[in-house]
Amino acid sequence: MNNTTELNILFVCHGNICRSPMAEFILRRLADAAGLSENIVVASAATSSEEIGNPVYPLAKRALAIHGIGCRDKVAQRITRKMYDNADYVIVMDRNNIVNLNRQLGLQSDGKVKMLLDFLPQTNSKHGCEIADPWYTRDFETAYNDILSGCQALLQHLSERLCSK
Repeated sequence: MNNTTELNILFVCHGNICRSPMAEFILRRLADAAGLSENIVVASAATSSEEIGNPVYPLAKRALAIHGIGCRDKVAQRITRKMYDNADYVIVMDRNNIVNLNRQLGLQSDGKVKMLLDFLPQTNSKHGCEIADPWYTRDFETAYNDILSGCQALLQHLSERLCSK
């Protein structure tokens, strides 16, 4: 992890068309509102190649738009080793994302990879839970709310880290 006043966050999910781009744009909005957009750089990527080049899934895009968040011009991209190496935090949505990352990149345990809901307080019933893929569940509202909660907790963590530098 770098020691500058900039933190690079990479959200990762299976296809990079639902959960990880939702998290990318939600965290950008939160960081901007907190005056931290120059300190927190956010991107997202997929562990699979099946959606590469596709835009954000329409129902995920709609879930963001309902809350006034746009995701214009975002297209799915697959994670690369360089993206991983440049990130301070690699935030995944479920345990399968971790398995796929390890398989793809041959990762060592460097502490970068964390599940988004792990940032919630341990007293929160969703702490440590996975964020279900709304492409399968069709429940984009729950996914949005879970991602928002996780991003709010992540932003708190990042703010504390930035303040301690």
